[in-house]
Amino acid sequence: MREELFSILQLNDRNQIKLFAKKIDMNMANLSYFNDNYIYPDPETISKILVHYPDISELELKIRLGHIDSSVLDYLQNNIKEISSSFQYSNSEKFLNRKLPEPDFTTSLGKLFNADCIDTMKNMPDNSVDLIFADPPFNLNKTYESGINDKLSKVEYLNWTEQWITECIRILKDGGSFFIWNLPSWNTYSAEVLNKYLTLRHWIAVDIKYSLPIANKLYPSHYSLLYYVKGNKPTTFNQERLPLEICYHCGGDIKDYGGYKKKLNIEGMSLTDVWKDISPVRHKKYKNRDSNELPLNLLERIISLSTNEGDLVFDPFGGSGTTFVVSEVLKRKWIGTEVGPIDIIQDRFEDLAFPKRLINDIQNSKNTLFTEEMKKNRRKNGHWLPENL
Repeated sequence: MREELFSILQLNDRNQIKLFAKKIDMNMANLSYFNDNYIYPDPETISKILVHYPDISELELKIRLGHIDSSVLDYLQNNIKEISSSFQYSNSEKFLNRKLPEPDFTTSLGKLFNADCIDTMKNMPDNSVDLIFADPPFNLNKTYESGINDKLSKVEYLNWTEQWITECIRILKDGGSFFIWNLPSWNTYSAEVLNKYLTLRHWIAVDIKYSLPIANKLYPSHYSLLYYVKGNKPTTFNQERLPLEICYHCGGDIKDYGGYKKKLNIEGMSLTDVWKDISPVRHKKYKNRDSNELPLNLLERIISLSTNEGDLVFDPFGGSGTTFVVSEVLKRKWIGTEVGPIDIIQDRFEDLAFPKRLINDIQNSKNTLFTEEMKKNRRKNGHWLPENL
């Protein structure tokens, strides 16, 4: 587990931090930057710190901060016999016969637990899940129905992230797929953990704009969707294609394909790792809770892409239950956890006719170069179609 710099140095309040910053001739804000942002200090600052803490070596400082660079790794490898002789793994025998407790809500295909995801996963067997989709809290101090603390320190958030990701990796089957939805800044750290155990398939950028002004930065216009697999390649990958991008009003081409029109695949354009057709859920017709909610077409794509009917999907952060609803409609088995109230999720299963209709529309509008509606618009306005070439 990583520790914060101030915790290691036993600087427990603002006054102590201020006095120590003065001792090492450093601006307090600059010193706090290293602590608050999980940034390893520069060599000059490290030297100044260690002068005042002669009982702490730089090696100890690096290890306790969680910064295992090549020099630390070299030391550990060269002294592995001595280190391992005094190191004991925790007794895992109690987990040999893992068994889930009774769920708090069930359907014909799914089980939902109103519980902490890590506690629940500890009762799940190794290599048992075909797909994991995770949309964890973003640690932005948002208010959730669960009342969780969404403003942890960076180190606390990263330690927690590593805990739940590690458990997810354990329960994922060989060839299984693991998707994590988060801000790019957080997913860079998630990738550090995942790279130790899984294979990166894609870093997917989901283009979603909220039109919020942000000063002194490039405008952030996408979410990160990490796609990893356990092993060299996924057991299941169902190729998806999208219709040609055309003008919404006149149905005309947005891009000039010239003489390549005849070479376009009539089943549609290949799905890329930049998704521009995912919109945030804003309209009350589609929204089921006050907090952010994931759109159906995002989960329909992920689940359709990486699983087949009868496969098992797991979502550790159930939220409003979109993963579970889509899994049910697509005839996938599912297990989920949600630490907050689950009545919103239960209510969504009272009537699946509406999501079924939406998902059916989504599926009918892919794997074709032009949908029937698009063809009608293009014929009306005199634009080419494959059968006319």
